[in-house]
Amino acid sequence: MTGQSRGDYALSYGTTKDLVAALAAGKISALELTDHVIARIEALDPTLNAVVARDFDRGRDAARSADTALARGERRPLLGIPMVVKESFDIAGLPTTWGAPANKNFVPQADAVMVARVKAAGAVILGKTNVPYLLGDWQSYNEIYGTTNNPWDLGRTPGGSSGGSSAALAAGYGPLSLGSDIGGSLRVPAHYCGVYAHKPTLNLIPPRGHFVPGLVARTSDLAVVGPMARSAADLDLALEVTAGPDETRAGVAYRLDLPKPRHEELKDFRVLVIDDHPSLPTAASIRAALERLSQNLVKAGAKVAHASPLLPDLAMSARLYMRLLMSALSERWPADIYQQAETTAATLKPDDNSLEAERWRGAVMSHREWAAADTARMTLQQQWSAVFREWDVVLCPPMPTPAFLHDHTPMAERRIDIDGRQFSFFDQLVWPEIATTPGLPATAAPIGLSDTGLPIGVQIVGPYLEDRTPIAFAALMEREFGGFVPPPGYAD
Repeated sequence: MTGQSRGDYALSYGTTKDLVAALAAGKISALELTDHVIARIEALDPTLNAVVARDFDRGRDAARSADTALARGERRPLLGIPMVVKESFDIAGLPTTWGAPANKNFVPQADAVMVARVKAAGAVILGKTNVPYLLGDWQSYNEIYGTTNNPWDLGRTPGGSSGGSSAALAAGYGPLSLGSDIGGSLRVPAHYCGVYAHKPTLNLIPPRGHFVPGLVARTSDLAVVGPMARSAADLDLALEVTAGPDETRAGVAYRLDLPKPRHEELKDFRVLVIDDHPSLPTAASIRAALERLSQNLVKAGAKVAHASPLLPDLAMSARLYMRLLMSALSERWPADIYQQAETTAATLKPDDNSLEAERWRGAVMSHREWAAADTARMTLQQQWSAVFREWDVVLCPPMPTPAFLHDHTPMAERRIDIDGRQFSFFDQLVWPEIATTPGLPATAAPIGLSDTGLPIGVQIVGPYLEDRTPIAFAALMEREFGGFVPPPGYAD
């Protein structure tokens, strides 16, 4: 979209705070802002294919209602702010498919909790964003909606499974979105598209209304739902709006009281930086970006180290995660696929502790074996608690490379190229798992571009239930070193 005026840029790429202020001051109406975003989607999305289930008529109605509320002096955190939501969230009247053709006719009658909360805060929902089949990929394509492209390079993935949301944010389709994460599905798309995302502490935001259609919803021991944005401050705002126990369950008795960030200035933070993993190499471009960030943090006065004897065994943690992840995912498998997994697991040698072997073992674990894995997770959580008594945040890559080229070959056959060497596609999980297995909060934030012009992000892991600490750290980095920049051609 070329020829944007300064005013158009502010509407396309302004923060929620700035847009809320403009709406409250009457500088623009909610309907005008909504029409601007709709026009942008209509102009740009034929190429990106990010917003796959549109709800423009109801969005305009919600914008008109917001204008009425604004005119009578009402103020809410997101009043009149247009946004899009990941397709896997239930929104009454829109299909929820999870990218699976079997679900293409499923239309929920109620909103997911997270959707209901942003609506209650005044948000204007314009539609739903693309996902991979059953949310199981770091790409976003399926037989129903097709392929979503990365606005930085149309030949590359925007990430998954919240890839439609990350592409939409980078393209200027509103300042906020909602996503989910079990294997990096918030953090990886943010890294690939140069935006922000926050994986909350496990169960901090209720997942009700975000589950595969037709299956009984239950609380996950790994998966979370969370916000995506183009600034750290907007992540904090979205977390404030959406976090807290489900009103129909624990919320009957409990209330949330998150602690404040540990520090207010970079110079006061104790920062542990990890750029190397024993199970998988990290691309030179990612290591270089983290090294530049480390140097900038030192110049800002932060205490920075690259090793700690308190850090858990990352290889062990990755193997544990593979077992727990596949145990969680295999419950959805049809009987024939599960039987194949049992056959494969039976052929594994006892001393084979590769990540691939752990995936097969995890898929067919007995409850006794799962309980042993859960006990190992508790030990891991205790180790991370010790880390965060000495350090305030841990920085690491969200993934080993920048966004990769579209690859729709069967997942079992895929490889990832890391500086000219080929590795198992699934082994990339070793970086997202660092926060997922122990249930820790992690904020993804952009920190620069590769030599080929692709975004690079950092994963900021924080202490259990101290979600505001990694978000605040991301905000301070943004203030001191810069943050989101639009993809070439999207803000001209």
